[in-house]
Amino acid sequence: MNKIEQVLFSGNSHATINHDPNVPRGEHGVLDLELSAAGDKSRAFIGTNLHPRAEQLFSGAWSACYISAFEIAASLKKISLPADYSLDIKVSIGEVGNGHCLGAEFTVRAPGLQPEVVKAIAELAHQICPYSKAVHGNIEVALNIITA
Repeated sequence: MNKIEQVLFSGNSHATINHDPNVPRGEHGVLDLELSAAGDKSRAFIGTNLHPRAEQLFSGAWSACYISAFEIAASLKKISLPADYSLDIKVSIGEVGNGHCLGAEFTVRAPGLQPEVVKAIAELAHQICPYSKAVHGNIEVALNIITA
C-alpha cells in the first residue's frame, strides 16, 4: 500500500443523520456540493457543466454509506449512539514516487462515548461498508476520534 508523499487535491464530506425533517437540504433534497475548478475557488460551474472533483464525489458517497454502516455496527455492539454523532471524510489524491495514489482520513465525532468504544464501532463499520471493503489494503485510511 502506498502512502501519499504530497497531497495534490482533497475532497471533504460531512455526514450526520438528519433528525429534523425541516432542515434545509440541497436543491434535489439529497446532496449539497460547492462546485469549483480544482485549485480555483474563484470559478464556479453552473448550468450543464457541473463537474465536482472525483475526490469530492468519492468522499460524499463513502460518507453516506459509512455512516449507515457505523449505525449498524453500533447496533450489533448494542451501543446507543449520541444524537449528535457525525462523520467527516477527507479523500486526497497525491503523488507517490513517479505516480499517484489515494488516501483517506476519517474523523468520527461521538460525544459522551469512550474513545475505545468509538474505535471498535468504526473498525466494525469498515468491515460492513462496501466502500471501505473496496479500498481495504489499497489506500491508507487514518482514523481520528473525537468524544468531547
